[in-house]
Amino acid sequence: MLLDLSTGTVPLSPDRLFGRAGPLVMEIGFGDGWFLAHLAKTQPSWNLLGAEVSIGSVTRAFKRMRRERIANVRLYPGQACFVLRTLLAPHTLHRIYVNFPDPWPKKRHHVRRLLRAPFFRLVSTRLAEGGALLFTTDHADYFTFALDEARSTGLFSIEQRSPPEAMLQTKYARKWRAQNLSIQHAAFIKTAEAETSFPPAVENQDAMHHAFLDGALPQPDAFERYIHRFDGGCVILLEALHPVGEDALIFMTRIEEEDLTQDVLVEAGPSRKSPDAVLVSLKTFGQPLATPGTREAVRAVTEWLEQHGMRMTDRFF
Repeated sequence: MLLDLSTGTVPLSPDRLFGRAGPLVMEIGFGDGWFLAHLAKTQPSWNLLGAEVSIGSVTRAFKRMRRERIANVRLYPGQACFVLRTLLAPHTLHRIYVNFPDPWPKKRHHVRRLLRAPFFRLVSTRLAEGGALLFTTDHADYFTFALDEARSTGLFSIEQRSPPEAMLQTKYARKWRAQNLSIQHAAFIKTAEAETSFPPAVENQDAMHHAFLDGALPQPDAFERYIHRFDGGCVILLEALHPVGEDALIFMTRIEEEDLTQDVLVEAGPSRKSPDAVLVSLKTFGQPLATPGTREAVRAVTEWLEQHGMRMTDRFF
């Protein structure tokens, strides 16, 4: 039921994900999963994919799908833009639902809103011909903002409609209606496609990036954050820790890329193949995705070690 990215290549095949053919439909920000479960039961031929950044919401939705024995749903705990850009091939989506997204009401936070022009351009490449994004919100300013952003791309026709009754039964819709707030709904129907290709962020490869160094591992008494910037994002080395009983360093590392943020562990320790060398590599804890950022994380740790007296002898990044 949770999306498994540990095997296979990207973009993912809907047939492999669901074990059958059928229209692929996505909900972005599915909350507790009520609406996603409703779609699964009322549209049994649809293959449904949900993306949600809240781990608590993903857990509740997972329990709901299992409790209600729903088999045609896959859940992704992470950012929707990453799913659209990297995991899905062009022209594979029949429909996208966005219900009550965070409006980020302060003007300085508008850049964080989901429904901006770059998002609409990406969506235009992933929707099939005639596919649509359906947007429901209680926030009038965000509604107007989204209409203007979509119009600026010239890629969609826009129909303002009354929201479907099922959307009004979600937790947030009931909350806003109880406060007598109006709820607005629009369908953005694809009429053209952005020229940008949006290459996938994940790299298909058999081995993660790594490097070999000579010299003694540093023994820092304190650690200052180390920031490594690269084209498309940055790597932040947050902390360096010594595993108990091991001659190694574990770097707690955050990777920030355009459509993806990952917290990963990078290890510097003795190499099994070359006992006299130190191997820098990404640990598999948390199933990190191989992206340009993971390559740069290994590079960042290697640079930090070189600045502390070690010498790089070989690398794979």
